[in-house]
Amino acid sequence: MSEPTQTSPPLPRVLARMVRLAASFAVFGALLFLAAGRLDWWEVWLFLAIYYMVALIGQLWIMRRDPALDQERSRLGQNVKRWDRAIVVANWMLTLALLIVIGLDAGRLHWSAVPLGWRLAGGLGLIPCFGLTLWAARANTFLSGQVRIQTERGHHAVTGGPYRYVRHPMYLSMILYDVCLPVLLGSWWALSVSAIMITLIVIRTALEDRTLQNELTGYAAYTRQTRYRLLPGLW
Repeated sequence: MSEPTQTSPPLPRVLARMVRLAASFAVFGALLFLAAGRLDWWEVWLFLAIYYMVALIGQLWIMRRDPALDQERSRLGQNVKRWDRAIVVANWMLTLALLIVIGLDAGRLHWSAVPLGWRLAGGLGLIPCFGLTLWAARANTFLSGQVRIQTERGHHAVTGGPYRYVRHPMYLSMILYDVCLPVLLGSWWALSVSAIMITLIVIRTALEDRTLQNELTGYAAYTRQTRYRLLPGLW
């Protein structure tokens, strides 16, 4: 696949994306702080600041490097599978629940006692999570946030980058995130919500993989090259 044409996005689009991203992080933080019942939770402030900068840099990089991918990921596409719409809604609801449980546990009621070493491990675990996301975006211009065949863009199987090792690296990144975030912020109890989210990701992976094998050009042959969906050597 040829390299996408790099163009500088217009300033109004950049500013709009910065505002939209800031709004989503404001909701993210509000849920944590409201559930915690306090604002003097410096770990969350630090995490939000770092996470926002990482997300913003990644977003601006995608906007410049691959405008078509940015457009795909920022709109509601056509012919999205109905089951995927339901899974996306369920995942958003579970994400809200995850943040609330983290806030209640680590910020207010202190049910968990997560050792510092584990919390540092959770923070370090987010690094490959973000790196895998950017690697997948670099390799795959069809990296939609929705399960659909992008016929209008000449959608075909991508086999380079992380796709040489697993067929769904973005879902692997999501699993890492769902595990590492509660540990980083100090909540063992929130991992129960993470377990449900990971189960949903596995179901989505299986359904999407079946859809791609049936409908996407070259994907069936690609599955014989890259055998594993999520975890090399396991599944």
